[in-house]
Amino acid sequence: MSDGRTLVITRVLDAPRDLVFAAWIDPHQAAQWWGPKGFTTVSNAMDVRVGGEWRRRLRSPEGAEHRSRGVYREIVAPERLVFTFVWEQGGTPGHGPETVVTVTLAELGQNKTELTLRQEGFATTAGRDAHNIGWSSSLDRLTEYVNQRRARP
Repeated sequence: MSDGRTLVITRVLDAPRDLVFAAWIDPHQAAQWWGPKGFTTVSNAMDVRVGGEWRRRLRSPEGAEHRSRGVYREIVAPERLVFTFVWEQGGTPGHGPETVVTVTLAELGQNKTELTLRQEGFATTAGRDAHNIGWSSSLDRLTEYVNQRRARP
């Protein structure tokens, strides 16, 4: 974390950058790992192009539904993805501000990728901290997912 309104998480994944990038932009793959541990993807629509929208509905282990959406601002395959993120309630933006998420993937050799997730624009440190918990768990799931993909023949 860098300040009260910005979240920064860095991870090193034992997977090639192309594989990690595909997990972010392919709707089927993103549905396998997006959301905190125990959450399931109920719906996942992704129009992955600059100006395209994404919408996701997740269900918590307790059965509560969480909806989020945003717009893709920048796509530089396989190194950078920038999109907005806002919680949704009843089809309209809900609680919390619209934030901007930047995912940067740096190649660290043939089969390692450094992923840096930066989310900016939080109104409070509590909002930043809640997203830190959610993203950290999601990135754990992403790591497991790409490891399984690498293990397949």
